Amino acid sequence: MESEKKLIILVDDNPANLRIGKNVLAERYAVATAPSAEKMFSLLENNSPVMILLDVDMPEMNGYEAIKILKSKPQTKDIPVVFLTARTESGDELEGLSLGAIDYITKPFQPPLLLKRIEVHLLVEDQRKELQYFNENLQKMVEEKTQNILELQDALLKTMAELVECRDDITGGHIERTRRGVKILLEEIEKNGTYREETKGWNVNLLLQSCQLHDVGKISIDDSILKKPGKLSDEEFAEMKKHTSFGERIIEKVETLTKESDFLNYAKIFAASHHEKWDGSGYPRGLKENKIPLLGRIMAIADVYDALTSVRPYKKAFTHEEAIRIITEGSGTQFDPALVEVFIRTAEQFRG
Repeated sequence: MESEKKLIILVDDNPANLRIGKNVLAERYAVATAPSAEKMFSLLENNSPVMILLDVDMPEMNGYEAIKILKSKPQTKDIPVVFLTARTESGDELEGLSLGAIDYITKPFQPPLLLKRIEVHLLVEDQRKELQYFNENLQKMVEEKTQNILELQDALLKTMAELVECRDDITGGHIERTRRGVKILLEEIEKNGTYREETKGWNVNLLLQSCQLHDVGKISIDDSILKKPGKLSDEEFAEMKKHTSFGERIIEKVETLTKESDFLNYAKIFAASHHEKWDGSGYPRGLKENKIPLLGRIMAIADVYDALTSVRPYKKAFTHEEAIRIITEGSGTQFDPALVEVFIRTAEQFRG
Protein backbone atom coordinates (compact mmCIF):
# COMPACT_ATOMS: atom_id res chain seq x y z
CA MET A 1 0.00 0.00 0.00
CA GLU A 2 1.09 3.59 -0.71
CA SER A 3 0.91 4.55 2.97
CA GLU A 4 3.35 1.75 3.83
CA LYS A 5 6.02 2.95 1.42
CA LYS A 6 8.93 5.00 2.71
CA LEU A 7 8.70 8.67 1.76
CA ILE A 8 11.39 10.34 -0.35
CA ILE A 9 11.31 14.05 -1.17
CA LEU A 10 12.69 14.89 -4.62
CA VAL A 11 13.77 18.52 -5.06
CA ASP A 12 14.59 19.93 -8.51
CA ASP A 13 13.67 23.14 -10.32
CA ASN A 14 13.33 21.26 -13.63
CA PRO A 15 9.79 19.79 -14.02
CA ALA A 16 11.09 17.12 -16.41
CA ASN A 17 13.59 15.87 -13.84
CA LEU A 18 10.85 15.76 -11.20
CA ARG A 19 8.60 13.75 -13.50
CA ILE A 20 11.34 11.31 -14.53
CA GLY A 21 12.60 10.90 -10.98
CA LYS A 22 9.13 10.27 -9.61
CA ASN A 23 8.41 7.69 -12.30
CA VAL A 24 11.63 5.83 -11.45
CA LEU A 25 11.01 5.86 -7.69
CA ALA A 26 7.24 5.50 -7.47
CA GLU A 27 7.13 1.71 -7.68
CA ARG A 28 9.16 1.30 -4.46
CA TYR A 29 8.71 4.58 -2.60
CA ALA A 30 6.18 7.25 -1.84
CA VAL A 31 7.51 10.35 -3.58
CA ALA A 32 6.81 14.00 -2.83
CA THR A 33 8.22 16.47 -5.34
CA ALA A 34 9.31 20.03 -4.71
CA PRO A 35 10.37 22.54 -7.43
CA SER A 36 12.39 24.63 -4.95
CA ALA A 37 14.10 24.53 -1.56
CA GLU A 38 11.34 26.74 -0.18
CA LYS A 39 8.69 24.19 -1.22
CA MET A 40 10.82 21.40 0.32
CA PHE A 41 10.85 23.16 3.68
CA SER A 42 7.08 23.56 3.44
CA LEU A 43 6.70 19.80 2.85
CA LEU A 44 8.96 19.04 5.81
CA GLU A 45 6.59 20.82 8.17
CA ASN A 46 4.17 17.90 7.96
CA ASN A 47 6.25 15.04 6.54
CA SER A 48 9.20 12.95 7.73
CA PRO A 49 11.00 11.51 4.70
CA VAL A 50 13.60 8.75 4.90
CA MET A 51 15.70 10.64 2.35
CA ILE A 52 15.90 13.91 0.43
CA LEU A 53 17.17 13.96 -3.16
CA LEU A 54 18.30 17.57 -3.50
CA ASP A 55 19.30 19.36 -6.70
CA VAL A 56 22.45 21.45 -6.34
CA ASP A 57 21.81 24.14 -8.98
CA MET A 58 18.54 25.92 -8.23
CA PRO A 59 17.62 29.62 -8.36
CA GLU A 60 16.96 31.65 -5.20
CA MET A 61 18.39 28.97 -2.86
CA ASN A 62 20.78 26.32 -4.14
CA GLY A 63 21.33 22.86 -2.66
CA TYR A 64 24.37 23.86 -0.61
CA GLU A 65 22.45 26.67 1.09
CA ALA A 66 19.47 24.40 1.66
CA ILE A 67 21.48 21.58 3.30
CA LYS A 68 23.05 24.04 5.73
CA ILE A 69 19.57 24.91 6.96
CA LEU A 70 18.52 21.24 7.06
CA LYS A 71 21.53 20.31 9.18
CA SER A 72 21.00 23.23 11.54
CA LYS A 73 17.52 22.13 12.64
CA PRO A 74 17.05 19.31 15.18
CA GLN A 75 14.00 17.94 13.37
CA THR A 76 15.75 17.62 9.98
CA LYS A 77 19.47 17.27 10.75
CA ASP A 78 19.40 13.45 10.66
CA ILE A 79 17.55 13.08 7.34
CA PRO A 80 19.97 11.64 4.75
CA VAL A 81 20.56 14.03 1.86
CA VAL A 82 21.75 12.94 -1.61
CA PHE A 83 22.71 15.68 -4.04
CA LEU A 84 21.52 15.59 -7.63
CA THR A 85 23.87 17.40 -9.99
CA ALA A 86 25.11 17.70 -13.52
CA ARG A 87 28.47 18.84 -12.15
CA THR A 88 31.40 16.44 -12.42
CA GLU A 89 34.20 18.32 -10.65
CA SER A 90 35.54 16.52 -7.54
CA GLY A 91 35.74 19.84 -5.68
CA ASP A 92 31.97 20.23 -5.94
CA GLU A 93 31.41 16.75 -4.51
CA LEU A 94 33.84 17.42 -1.66
CA GLU A 95 32.03 20.63 -0.77
CA GLY A 96 28.68 18.86 -0.65
CA LEU A 97 29.96 15.94 1.40
CA SER A 98 31.60 18.32 3.84
CA LEU A 99 28.20 19.97 4.37
CA GLY A 100 26.64 16.65 5.37
CA ALA A 101 25.43 15.03 2.14
CA ILE A 102 25.87 11.26 2.00
CA ASP A 103 26.27 10.96 -1.79
CA TYR A 104 26.15 12.60 -5.20
CA ILE A 105 24.06 11.28 -8.10
CA THR A 106 24.69 12.75 -11.52
CA LYS A 107 21.99 13.72 -13.96
CA PRO A 108 20.54 12.49 -16.20
CA PHE A 109 19.39 9.57 -13.99
CA GLN A 110 20.20 5.98 -14.80
CA PRO A 111 17.17 4.30 -13.16
CA PRO A 112 18.80 1.02 -12.00
CA LEU A 113 21.80 2.87 -10.56
CA LEU A 114 19.59 5.49 -8.88
CA LEU A 115 17.43 2.82 -7.24
CA LYS A 116 20.39 0.73 -6.13
CA ARG A 117 22.23 3.65 -4.54
CA ILE A 118 19.11 4.78 -2.71
CA GLU A 119 18.51 1.21 -1.54
CA VAL A 120 22.06 0.90 -0.23
CA HIS A 121 21.94 4.23 1.61
CA LEU A 122 18.57 3.45 3.20
CA LEU A 123 19.89 0.05 4.31
CA VAL A 124 22.91 1.75 5.91
CA GLU A 125 20.62 4.28 7.56
CA ASP A 126 18.36 1.53 8.93
CA GLN A 127 21.40 -0.27 10.32
CA ARG A 128 22.65 2.97 11.85
CA LYS A 129 19.32 3.50 13.59
CA GLU A 130 19.24 -0.09 14.80
CA LEU A 131 22.76 0.25 16.17
CA GLN A 132 21.85 3.54 17.86
CA TYR A 133 18.74 1.96 19.38
CA PHE A 134 20.77 -1.01 20.55
CA ASN A 135 23.44 1.22 22.08
CA GLU A 136 20.86 3.37 23.86
CA ASN A 137 19.07 0.33 25.21
CA LEU A 138 22.33 -1.41 26.06
CA GLN A 139 23.29 1.57 28.19
CA LYS A 140 19.89 1.44 29.85
CA MET A 141 20.24 -2.31 30.44
CA VAL A 142 23.72 -1.83 31.91
CA GLU A 143 22.42 0.92 34.21
CA GLU A 144 19.49 -1.25 35.32
CA LYS A 145 21.78 -4.24 35.88
CA THR A 146 24.21 -2.09 37.85
CA GLN A 147 21.38 -0.72 39.97
CA ASN A 148 20.10 -4.25 40.59
CA ILE A 149 23.56 -5.35 41.68
CA LEU A 150 23.91 -2.37 44.00
CA GLU A 151 20.49 -3.06 45.52
CA LEU A 152 21.36 -6.74 45.97
CA GLN A 153 24.70 -5.79 47.50
CA ASP A 154 22.99 -3.38 49.88
CA ALA A 155 20.41 -6.01 50.86
CA LEU A 156 23.13 -8.58 51.55
CA LEU A 157 25.07 -6.06 53.62
CA LYS A 158 22.02 -5.17 55.67
CA THR A 159 21.32 -8.84 56.24
CA MET A 160 24.90 -9.47 57.31
CA ALA A 161 24.86 -6.44 59.60
CA GLU A 162 21.54 -7.54 61.09
CA LEU A 163 22.99 -10.98 61.81
CA VAL A 164 25.67 -9.28 63.90
CA GLU A 165 23.03 -7.15 65.62
CA CYS A 166 20.90 -10.21 66.38
CA ARG A 167 23.77 -11.62 68.42
CA ASP A 168 24.35 -8.30 70.14
CA ASP A 169 20.64 -7.79 70.90
CA ILE A 170 21.21 -4.99 73.40
CA THR A 171 22.27 -2.62 70.62
CA GLY A 172 19.38 -3.12 68.20
CA GLY A 173 19.18 -0.52 65.43
CA HIS A 174 22.73 0.66 66.05
CA ILE A 175 23.94 -0.03 62.51
CA GLU A 176 21.15 1.88 60.80
CA ARG A 177 21.46 4.82 63.21
CA THR A 178 25.23 5.07 62.76
CA ARG A 179 24.81 4.87 59.01
CA ARG A 180 22.42 7.82 59.24
CA GLY A 181 24.91 9.72 61.39
CA VAL A 182 27.73 9.07 58.92
CA LYS A 183 25.49 10.32 56.09
CA ILE A 184 24.74 13.54 57.98
CA LEU A 185 28.43 14.18 58.62
CA LEU A 186 29.48 13.34 55.06
CA GLU A 187 26.89 15.72 53.59
CA GLU A 188 28.09 18.56 55.83
CA ILE A 189 31.74 17.80 55.04
CA GLU A 190 30.99 18.00 51.33
CA LYS A 191 28.88 21.14 51.72
CA ASN A 192 31.49 23.10 53.67
CA GLY A 193 34.63 21.69 52.07
CA THR A 194 36.07 20.25 55.29
CA TYR A 195 38.96 17.98 54.34
CA ARG A 196 38.31 18.78 50.69
CA GLU A 197 41.45 17.08 49.38
CA GLU A 198 41.05 13.93 51.50
CA THR A 199 37.41 13.44 50.42
CA LYS A 200 37.98 14.11 46.72
CA GLY A 201 36.79 11.14 44.69
CA TRP A 202 34.90 9.47 47.53
CA ASN A 203 31.89 7.44 46.43
CA VAL A 204 29.35 8.37 49.11
CA ASN A 205 26.94 5.58 48.21
CA LEU A 206 29.66 2.98 48.66
CA LEU A 207 30.74 4.62 51.90
CA LEU A 208 27.23 4.42 53.31
CA GLN A 209 26.98 0.78 52.31
CA SER A 210 30.37 -0.19 53.66
CA CYS A 211 29.96 1.59 57.01
CA GLN A 212 27.31 -0.99 57.88
CA LEU A 213 30.15 -3.47 58.39
CA HIS A 214 32.00 -1.42 61.01
CA ASP A 215 31.01 -3.87 63.76
CA VAL A 216 31.20 -7.06 61.69
CA GLY A 217 34.04 -8.30 63.90
CA LYS A 218 31.58 -8.78 66.75
CA ILE A 219 30.55 -12.00 65.03
CA SER A 220 33.76 -13.47 66.48
CA ILE A 221 33.14 -12.30 70.07
CA ASP A 222 31.88 -14.89 72.54
CA ASP A 223 28.20 -14.61 73.51
CA SER A 224 29.09 -14.49 77.20
CA ILE A 225 30.81 -11.18 76.58
CA LEU A 226 28.70 -9.83 73.75
CA LYS A 227 25.41 -10.40 75.56
CA LYS A 228 26.56 -9.75 79.11
CA PRO A 229 23.77 -7.80 80.92
CA GLY A 230 26.17 -5.54 82.75
CA LYS A 231 29.48 -3.73 82.60
CA LEU A 232 32.40 -5.73 81.25
CA SER A 233 35.43 -6.60 83.36
CA ASP A 234 38.86 -5.41 82.23
CA GLU A 235 39.58 -8.83 80.75
CA GLU A 236 36.24 -8.98 79.00
CA PHE A 237 36.65 -5.46 77.65
CA ALA A 238 40.10 -6.39 76.31
CA GLU A 239 38.45 -9.27 74.46
CA MET A 240 35.62 -7.04 73.19
CA LYS A 241 38.14 -4.56 71.79
CA LYS A 242 39.38 -7.28 69.45
CA HIS A 243 36.23 -6.92 67.34
CA THR A 244 37.98 -4.16 65.39
CA SER A 245 40.86 -6.43 64.39
CA PHE A 246 38.52 -9.36 63.81
CA GLY A 247 36.40 -7.19 61.49
CA GLU A 248 39.46 -6.12 59.53
CA ARG A 249 40.54 -9.73 59.06
CA ILE A 250 37.06 -10.88 58.01
CA ILE A 251 36.92 -8.22 55.30
CA GLU A 252 40.46 -9.05 54.17
CA LYS A 253 39.36 -12.65 53.67
CA VAL A 254 36.47 -11.45 51.51
CA GLU A 255 38.92 -9.33 49.49
CA THR A 256 40.81 -12.45 48.45
CA LEU A 257 37.66 -13.80 46.83
CA THR A 258 36.66 -10.78 44.74
CA LYS A 259 38.09 -8.09 42.49
CA GLU A 260 35.97 -5.43 44.23
CA SER A 261 38.33 -3.01 45.94
CA ASP A 262 36.92 0.40 46.92
CA PHE A 263 33.88 -0.89 48.76
CA LEU A 264 35.79 -3.50 50.78
CA ASN A 265 38.63 -1.10 51.43
CA TYR A 266 36.16 1.42 52.87
CA ALA A 267 34.57 -1.30 55.01
CA LYS A 268 37.95 -2.43 56.30
CA ILE A 269 38.87 1.09 57.34
CA PHE A 270 35.57 1.59 59.15
CA ALA A 271 35.94 -1.73 60.97
CA ALA A 272 39.56 -1.26 61.99
CA SER A 273 39.67 2.40 62.98
CA HIS A 274 36.35 3.55 64.41
CA HIS A 275 37.63 3.12 68.02
CA GLU A 276 40.88 5.01 67.52
CA LYS A 277 41.11 8.31 69.44
CA TRP A 278 42.57 11.65 68.44
CA ASP A 279 45.07 11.64 71.33
CA GLY A 280 46.35 8.13 70.54
CA SER A 281 44.62 6.36 73.45
CA GLY A 282 42.24 4.34 71.27
CA TYR A 283 42.48 0.86 69.80
CA PRO A 284 43.49 -1.42 68.14
CA ARG A 285 46.64 0.41 66.96
CA GLY A 286 46.75 3.51 69.15
CA LEU A 287 46.85 5.78 66.10
CA LYS A 288 46.99 9.51 66.75
CA GLU A 289 45.45 12.58 65.08
CA ASN A 290 45.65 12.50 61.27
CA LYS A 291 47.29 9.09 61.38
CA ILE A 292 43.76 7.81 62.05
CA PRO A 293 41.95 7.34 58.71
CA LEU A 294 39.38 10.08 58.14
CA LEU A 295 36.62 7.48 57.74
CA GLY A 296 37.42 6.10 61.17
CA ARG A 297 37.31 9.58 62.70
CA ILE A 298 33.90 10.21 61.11
CA MET A 299 32.49 6.90 62.25
CA ALA A 300 33.83 7.48 65.78
CA ILE A 301 31.50 10.44 66.26
CA ALA A 302 28.44 8.70 64.79
CA ASP A 303 29.21 5.56 66.82
CA VAL A 304 29.70 7.35 70.15
CA TYR A 305 26.63 9.56 69.69
CA ASP A 306 24.47 6.47 69.24
CA ALA A 307 26.11 4.68 72.17
CA LEU A 308 25.51 7.68 74.42
CA THR A 309 21.87 8.14 73.48
CA SER A 310 20.99 4.42 73.67
CA VAL A 311 20.05 2.42 76.76
CA ARG A 312 22.58 -0.13 77.97
CA PRO A 313 22.30 -2.58 80.91
CA TYR A 314 25.00 -0.63 82.69
CA LYS A 315 23.72 2.91 81.94
CA LYS A 316 20.70 4.96 81.05
CA ALA A 317 20.38 6.77 77.74
CA PHE A 318 21.88 10.25 77.77
CA THR A 319 19.80 13.07 76.35
CA HIS A 320 20.61 14.60 72.99
CA GLU A 321 21.97 17.70 74.75
CA GLU A 322 24.16 15.61 77.07
CA ALA A 323 25.56 13.68 74.12
CA ILE A 324 26.43 16.95 72.35
CA ARG A 325 28.21 18.18 75.49
CA ILE A 326 30.22 14.96 75.93
CA ILE A 327 31.32 14.86 72.30
CA THR A 328 32.19 18.56 72.38
CA GLU A 329 34.28 18.02 75.53
CA GLY A 330 36.05 15.18 73.71
CA SER A 331 37.28 17.50 70.96
CA GLY A 332 41.06 17.26 70.72
CA THR A 333 41.25 14.18 72.96
CA GLN A 334 38.84 11.52 71.72
CA PHE A 335 37.66 13.22 68.55
CA ASP A 336 39.04 15.19 65.61
CA PRO A 337 38.39 18.88 66.48
CA ALA A 338 37.46 19.77 62.89
CA LEU A 339 34.90 16.97 62.79
CA VAL A 340 33.47 17.96 66.15
CA GLU A 341 32.74 21.35 64.60
CA VAL A 342 30.99 19.54 61.74
CA PHE A 343 29.00 17.54 64.27
CA ILE A 344 27.96 20.66 66.23
CA ARG A 345 26.68 22.30 63.03
CA THR A 346 24.57 19.23 62.25
CA ALA A 347 23.67 18.13 65.78
CA GLU A 348 19.96 18.81 65.40
CA GLN A 349 19.82 16.35 62.50
CA PHE A 350 21.05 13.60 64.85
CA ARG A 351 18.11 14.09 67.19
CA GLY A 352 15.54 11.27 66.91
